[in-house]
Order: sequence, then structure tokens, then C-alpha cells
Amino acid sequence: MKNKIVGIIFLIISINIYSQQSKIGKADREYDKFAYVDAIKTYESVFNSGYKSIDMLQKLANSYYFKADLQKAAQWYFELFKLTKDLEPEYYYRYGQSLKGIEDYKRADEILSVFNENSGNEIRAKLLLAQKAYLLDIEKNSGRYLMQNTSINSEKSDYGTTFYKNKIVFASARNSSVLGNTKHSWTGESFTNLYSSILELDGNFSFPKRFEKKLSTKYNESTPVFTKDCKTIYFTRNNFNNGRKGKDKNKITLLKLYKASLERGKWKNIIELPFNSDQYSVAHPALSPDEKTLYFASDMPGTIGNSDLFKVSIELDGTYGKPINLGNVINTEGRESFPFITSENELYFSSDGHPGLGGLDVFVTKVEKNHRFDDILNVGEPINSSKDDFGFIINNIDEKGFVSSNRDGGLGNDDIYQFDEIKKIEYNCEQSLFGLLMDHFTGAPLGNAKVLLSDISFNIVGEVVTDLNGKFRFGMLDCNSRYYIKAEKRDYDTYEISAFTTNQTKEIFLPIRLEKTIQKIKEGDDLAKVFTINKIYFAFDKYDIRADVEADLAIIMNIMKEYPTIKIDVRSHTDSRQSDKYNNILSEKRAQSTIAWLVQHEVNPSRLTGKGYGEIQLTNKCADNIECTEEEHKANRRSEFIITSI
Repeated sequence: MKNKIVGIIFLIISINIYSQQSKIGKADREYDKFAYVDAIKTYESVFNSGYKSIDMLQKLANSYYFKADLQKAAQWYFELFKLTKDLEPEYYYRYGQSLKGIEDYKRADEILSVFNENSGNEIRAKLLLAQKAYLLDIEKNSGRYLMQNTSINSEKSDYGTTFYKNKIVFASARNSSVLGNTKHSWTGESFTNLYSSILELDGNFSFPKRFEKKLSTKYNESTPVFTKDCKTIYFTRNNFNNGRKGKDKNKITLLKLYKASLERGKWKNIIELPFNSDQYSVAHPALSPDEKTLYFASDMPGTIGNSDLFKVSIELDGTYGKPINLGNVINTEGRESFPFITSENELYFSSDGHPGLGGLDVFVTKVEKNHRFDDILNVGEPINSSKDDFGFIINNIDEKGFVSSNRDGGLGNDDIYQFDEIKKIEYNCEQSLFGLLMDHFTGAPLGNAKVLLSDISFNIVGEVVTDLNGKFRFGMLDCNSRYYIKAEKRDYDTYEISAFTTNQTKEIFLPIRLEKTIQKIKEGDDLAKVFTINKIYFAFDKYDIRADVEADLAIIMNIMKEYPTIKIDVRSHTDSRQSDKYNNILSEKRAQSTIAWLVQHEVNPSRLTGKGYGEIQLTNKCADNIECTEEEHKANRRSEFIITSI
């Protein structure tokens, strides 16, 4: 009977385990198809039944993270980290970002510091190290906008605004489609269509209406941009055109960019751009002021992170050049998306890879004439929050604009906010860096040495030669940046060090010590002479190590650590005052106190011998009964460090 009961219990447990594994398998398939809403329901149900695993919690937390629900993501990453800390660095980054989403910045910085330690050569880690005071920098840029929610929002997602004549055009998941109430498995909402609203002179909005049914499909349309003549539109749509739905190798329908032209009041000639692909997404177009360049976001080959910003030239004949990645000054291993170019050639974009308040933050940089970018600046609050903030646009004439966000207090999942910019952001914060190059052991200045300066991508941006006093200077560096300095000199080992600039205009001093590559030493040499170290002098009638000579003894200590096979004989001496017997005892004590100091500082005593020589090896004329100055007597009160074995 007992065996029968045990068998029944085992059978029940087996059925339960099989049932849970079956549910998890189904949820995993949904997760792989980006059907996060359904995957979440299953994962949470399994967790609440008492089952949990590292893989399941990773996917559950990721599902909320990718849905931009950072509060729930933080909750499930917390459960994951309770189960194990042995996780890939990316999970530390996502957990840190999720903690920012609930405004737990202290804990977020602690988690992100672990990410920094384990992330290797990642751009995000370098940025976090270079911008340790990022919250203070964000605070400096905050308070420059007056912002409020708009009347065009619905209880669903509304986002991605653009200017069009006297209207704004945006994407909305409100269900007014004649094509039915198809739900998007990623968000759980209806697919988005383009809507427009007239922007009245008094600042009010007309009731939003479908922008153009010809542009609508049963899948997502979003983030449009228009040419200045309002005759061409670029917009984002799922991979669907002319009734055909495209899929990647995993049978997922991704995003593409489309173009249409206005003819006799109707949008026609809907075509996809030639650099699209079924195998990657291309989305969120933006036009340069001269309309010769199209910016967009993509995860196409050559992408650094989850999505990068690219640009492509628009030729006079209507063809397109080859897409160019904007590089790792802009792009990180995270998400860079939603570009917008102002009439003043400023690039606004959203990122969760640059240090921010949580989720996607809005950043801005100037596009210089040489196609390089100025400082990457977080635009601060209230544009940015602890949630996702994106889709920033602004009219430089009246300084009015719009931004999208899923922050707390909104009407729908994503809402559109309008703002007035009351103060321009400050660019071109600069610093100068200067330094002193010295010998590692002696502190002597090293002239005629080459010093190289590299940026965060290890591109050399400066090269100088030290003067006779070992001094060097680099002028006018970018603020909030990390630089690498490399010093080179003949007969010395090359040395590299990093330096950080903040957002304060000032000078940074950087002392650098170089070690000699090869020291020609032999038995019988005095280490102090070989390395040009100040002699270790003693006070009159004293044998204790004075504080002012400890630095010189530390050089001896470092040399012995650098050359672990060297053995030395410490030979201590006195001046001629006092009797021979007294001086022999005193010098012996000086030798032993010198040895004791070295042993105390981790030099193996087996490598040290010592002897006191009293006054029998004077360095000058100051023998018995010879009148000498105190300085002349001092020259005889010394210790020597003679090499006995190499």
C-alpha cells in the first residue's frame, strides 16, 4: 500500500513537472516570436505555481524590459538575481536600467558598477566610467522646457509626432480601423495607424483623424517625416506591401522604411526603400535640413548594439547611397533610435546606452561641417524621465515641439507631450589637460618624451613633446569625456593612463611616472647611486628612520620588488663625533633599523644583510678633531645599499 501511495505521488509530481515544462515551452516559443504579452502571462502563471528557473526568469524579466515596463522588469530581475548572481553582464545592465525606471538610482549605480567591471571593452561601460557624475550633468541641463500633456492622446499608445503644414501627424493604436481589431502580440494593443490633428493658432488641437487610408494596412504604420514641399513622405511600416507580408528566417515580420508621393491630393506610389531587408529592421526616418541625407534606425549588419543610427545620401536622381553607421560616438551596445535633425543641424535621438535617468532618454549633439559630432548631451528633465522618452521634435522658429513618453501620469501606454523650450542647451564645454612626466623611482623630470592623447575610440587626437622640465599640455578637450594618455621615452617602458573630463571648464593636472626599461646593474653597485636616489641620512646621534627619507627608502623597496632576485647589504655609517665604540654600535643600529623598515614593507628578510661601519668610511675630510660644518658631518651619516647577488 505504501509503495502504491508513493507511486501515485510520484506520478502526480511527474505530471505536474511535465505540465509546467509544456507551458514553459509554449511561452518560450511566444517569447522567440516577440509575443511578450502572451509569454508573460504563461511565465507568471508557472512562477505562481511554485516553479522557477534561471532561464524562465531571464525571459520573463526581458519580456517586461522589451515592453518598456521597467517597474515590472525590475521586479523580475530582482527575482532572477536572488536565484543567481552568475549572469552575463547584459543582465546587470538591464537590471540597472530597470532600477532607474523606478528611480532607485543608488542601487542602479551599484549594479551598473558590476556591469562596468565585467563588460570588457564595451562603449556603455566606458561612458559610465567617463560620466560618473552623470546625474549632476543631467541636472545642469534640466529645467529648460515647459511641458504638458496634449488633448490628442487616447487610452492606447500615441507617439512619434512630425510637423505637416498646419498639422501634426503621429502614430496611434486607437482602434478606429475598418480592418478590424487586430492585436499586436508584442504590445497587446491594436496595430498603429497614422493620425493627424490641426494645430490651432491658440495652441489647441482638433480631434485627431486618420491621416490617409491609402497609407494604412492591417499592420503598424508610424514615425512619418515629410519633405519641406509636403509632397513626399517617408514612414515606418511592418514588412507588408501590396498585400504581401515578408518574414525573416525566424518567420518574424520586421520593420521597413517606405516612401510615397502626393499627387492630386492623394498619396500614391508607395515603395519600400532599396536598403530594406526581410532579415533586419529599418525604421524611424529623419531628414537633414537640406534634405540630401536621410537618417534612420536599424539593426542591419554593421550595427554595434540592438539598434544603431545610420544615414544615407539621397541623390539628385532619386537614388540612394550606401547606408553609413554614425559610429560609436553616437551608437552603443544598447538602443539608439528616433533621430530628428533640426534646422540648426542638431541631431536629437533617444538612447538607453548613454547614461540617463532610465529607459530611453533624449540626447542631442551638433552635426559639425566635417560630419563629426559635438558633445553628446542628455537634454535633462522634464523631457526625460525614469521611463522611455523618445520621438523628440522641435521647431527652431518658435521653439515649440513634441516628445513621446510612457511616463507615469499619462493617459495611455505612450503619450504625446507638447513643450516650449525656454533656454538653449550649452555646447562646447572645454577643458585643458597638462601634466608632468617623471622618473618612476627618482622623481626626476623627463624632457623630450612623446605624449599621445587618444579619445574613447582610441583615435589619436593630440601629440606633444615634454619640455626640459618634463611638462606637457593638451588644450581644449571635450567635457564629460574619457581620454587615454600614452607616454613614451627611450630607455623607459611605455605607460598608459586614462583621464576624465567633467562639465566644468578648468585645467586638469596629470602626473606620470615612467620606469626604466633596463637598468645596467652588477654586484657591488650601490642601488642608491644606480637609480640616483637621495642618500638615506640620519639625524645626529639617532638611528630611527626619519619621515623625510621614507620616500627614498620606498624607492629601494620598489626596486627590490621589481627585481625579485636581487640581494643587498645595508651598510650604515656615522660621522666622526663620539668614540669609535659608540659609533660602531650606533651604525649597527642604523643598519638594522633600515633593514627592519624594508622588512616591514614586505621585503623578504632573506634578501637583506647589514652591518654598521662606524666612522671608518668617511666620505670627506671630517675625521676626528677636524672642524667641519653640520652639513659636512651629515654627509657621513648615511646608509648604502650594496648589491651582493643578482
